[in-house]
Amino acid sequence: MIRHDALDRLPVHSAVPALQDALEEHGAAVLCAPPGTGKTTLVPLVLAGLVGGGPARRVVVAEPRRIAARAAARRMAWLLGEKPGGSVGHTVRGERVRGRHTRVEVVTTGVLLQRLQRDQELSGVDVVVLDECHERHLDADTAAAFLLDVRETLRPDLRLVAASATTDAAGWAGLLGGAPVVEAQGVAHPVEVVWAPPARPVRPPHGLRVDPALVAHVASVVRRALAECEGDVLCFLPGVGEIARVAARLGGLDGVEVLQVHGRAPAAVQDAVLSPGARRRVVLSTSVAESSLTVPGVRVVVDSGLAREPRVDHARGLSALTTVRASRAAGRQRAGRAGREAAGRVYRCWPEAEDLRLPAFPAPEIRLADLTAFALQVACWGDPDATGLRFLDAPPDGAMAAARSVLSAIGAVDTAGRATRRGARMSRIGLHPRLARALLDAAPSVGPVRAAEVVALLSEEPPQEYGDDLAAVWRAARRGGDAYAARWREEARRLRAAYENAAPSASSHGPAEPDGLADPGGLADPADTADAADGADASGSSAGAARVSDDHAVGLVAALAFPERLARDDGGSYLMVNGSRAETGDGSALRGAPWLAVAVADRPVGARHARVRLAAVVDEEVARRAAGAVRSAAQEVRWADGDVVARSVERLGAVELTVRPLREPAPAAVGEALREGLREEGLGLLRWTPEARLLRQRLAFLRLRLGEPWPAVGDDALHARVDEWLEPELGRARRRADLARIDAGQCLSRLLPWSTGDAARLDELAPERITVPSGSRITVDYADPERPVLAVKLQEMFGLRSSPEIAGVPVLVHLLSPAGRPAAVTADLASFWRSGYRAVRAELRGRYPKHPWPEDPATAEPTRHTNARLRR
Repeated sequence: MIRHDALDRLPVHSAVPALQDALEEHGAAVLCAPPGTGKTTLVPLVLAGLVGGGPARRVVVAEPRRIAARAAARRMAWLLGEKPGGSVGHTVRGERVRGRHTRVEVVTTGVLLQRLQRDQELSGVDVVVLDECHERHLDADTAAAFLLDVRETLRPDLRLVAASATTDAAGWAGLLGGAPVVEAQGVAHPVEVVWAPPARPVRPPHGLRVDPALVAHVASVVRRALAECEGDVLCFLPGVGEIARVAARLGGLDGVEVLQVHGRAPAAVQDAVLSPGARRRVVLSTSVAESSLTVPGVRVVVDSGLAREPRVDHARGLSALTTVRASRAAGRQRAGRAGREAAGRVYRCWPEAEDLRLPAFPAPEIRLADLTAFALQVACWGDPDATGLRFLDAPPDGAMAAARSVLSAIGAVDTAGRATRRGARMSRIGLHPRLARALLDAAPSVGPVRAAEVVALLSEEPPQEYGDDLAAVWRAARRGGDAYAARWREEARRLRAAYENAAPSASSHGPAEPDGLADPGGLADPADTADAADGADASGSSAGAARVSDDHAVGLVAALAFPERLARDDGGSYLMVNGSRAETGDGSALRGAPWLAVAVADRPVGARHARVRLAAVVDEEVARRAAGAVRSAAQEVRWADGDVVARSVERLGAVELTVRPLREPAPAAVGEALREGLREEGLGLLRWTPEARLLRQRLAFLRLRLGEPWPAVGDDALHARVDEWLEPELGRARRRADLARIDAGQCLSRLLPWSTGDAARLDELAPERITVPSGSRITVDYADPERPVLAVKLQEMFGLRSSPEIAGVPVLVHLLSPAGRPAAVTADLASFWRSGYRAVRAELRGRYPKHPWPEDPATAEPTRHTNARLRR
């Protein structure tokens, strides 16, 4: 019997007529309704004609989470007075509850995407409701883009509803082609905000790690809320681990039931949360309870201020969740849960001053997450660049390029980015393409059962207590009785079935595109596939699979999933194919293994190398087989360790497999290596005599003073013209020692402007020496190209009334004492004779009485000698 009283109390009831009118007129609408108004439960029933007397239609409701899909289906079935699987059913990964008469089916967005790929018309479906659009999950955005494409090209009669608690109504309305926005008002009671930050600062979250001090503080705030307020307490925490730790700290509460709600929670717990309790409750929940679930009886919310958002997980090479500060929009959603039934209170576990610094909204997943699976989805849809699809936020070009690179390497797309038959198989499995590749390529060698079991381990990281040896983790999961082991067994069964269902039909086989290990990406030896195919039975097992040990099997699967993280022991650390280094933990059974296939690694704060958290031991043969796409053999001639190194190298990415000396390297390659050495270590590798250095300084002065045709002789300029001035000597050189024999001055003279005749004026324009009044020829110092310097004894300049000039620039004269020590510096000799000389004469005449110190140096006779010698 339909529960009309419960349906009539739902606030969204008043907005249903407007929503129906909008769908009749436009075929699409945006429904904005706060949490708890009934948008997820009443609206689908009305649109399906199960309530309200409308025409019978088939409605699909897409939810972002499995727990929300199950809960919504159960709630709607309860409102109809039925059991799930009748008029209302649900389908999530690994679970399907529906029948022939089901008219409302609640699915996850991932399931909806799989259906759209199989049947783009969505045959038999009249209405699709995309729930919780404000969360901006990648699957939901992708499903919306596909559905809009279907409406425009195949099914203009398909009705779309974008429903959300708080959403960008204008943005979604524009995306849906100007669809009307229908708003429903909820019953909002006042909520008091209490700021309850920790007494001492806590460390910010890093990856999945949360400071234990914050977890302890949240538990204490929950106890405070129980003491200060009435009603049930809803506590928001970022993940399952934090929920378990807070629950452990709340043990022993008298008369209080502690419930843990998250995507992995048993169905019985989920059902208990959604029904009023017989005693007071504390519900510890992830963000699923922000809007996807309505928990009755809640009067108090304790908000940790943390959430989990998807990012590219470089530790696993997959998209994964990371802990972040929750947005202000999420904070409002959480606080609103306390005021749904009556006035309530929210305890926020951060300082009020930090609130305005929080992000306004959660970032769309499409901007942040790994887009490899998304790129495969759009490639299978027929739009590899996603340029023909409409999104609220377009996928970033860089992330799409990286995703296509991965897909190309594993043979999922061709050179044009179109999905191959192999790529289509991967998409049907419902895994990240990396893991799908491992399942498809390993199954013929190790058997589908074992391949599925290992891939299931890789799809959800095992608990830390299982250890870091993937083979040992596999054995522990097989005999384990904990919740992780149960989920692992269920996922392994699903993957085995998915592998068999994804197998290509006989009619699709052809020589143009082999499946299995001989993939188009060159990731394995084609002979492996031929052998596997010859021995394969109907279920995909090969005759040789049974002979492969478990340790070998787990290593092969891990290597195929993460070929760029195959790592070889390199003397205390492991060098990965991608060039990164990693270390195993103290006491790890993996330590000392020649090769590892690293499944999970992270870099602790302040650590020099990454830390291996999960890996399998492999051998070089498996490494070569799994990472064939990055295997190369080349002759390398380069400058390294201060000299030319010539060798023949076989590499697996950054890992050198074999190295042999190259006896006869190509002269051109040697020349380029020598040029590299000159660039790295400088032109000082050549032989620079004092004359050569002076020539370079003279040319630098003329270039600065006169410009063309005098050459630039700075390091960059000389490197750019190395072929003009260092040949043929450089062409005859073979090693560093040969460079040291090249006379740089002789080579540098080749850059003089001989063709214009100006080279002959070098000694005139920038003389190496200047003849001073005493007759001495003094070397000019051109170290400063701005102004040449002449260091000369003061007595040798007597009789010279003005400073000498070079190329129109007055020389800076350093006047020296008879002992050769600095006495004065001047660029204006006439001025010095008139004024500065007197002070110098007074100071030095007594110190050097044997030398002449005339009163008028401008007219005195210059000399290099003492007074006594002058008298002789």
